[in-house]
Amino acid sequence: MLSGIITVILLLLFLAGCVWAWSPRRKRDFDAAARLPLSGDAQDRASGPEHEADVRQKPDPRSAATGDEP
Repeated sequence: MLSGIITVILLLLFLAGCVWAWSPRRKRDFDAAARLPLSGDAQDRASGPEHEADVRQKPDPRSAATGDEP
């Protein structure tokens, strides 16, 4: 009896989640969220070479430990 009640409650929660996700009011928010990875990619490319240059200028900790200088 208890497992049947829990099953019905979970089914209703699942259906409520489906209705919420597929409602027309949420479409604009989900479309904006879907474009986020694409808009962040352009910003990453613009700042990428500067970041890579900073990484290349750092000394190698292994060479400092062994005393080898480039």
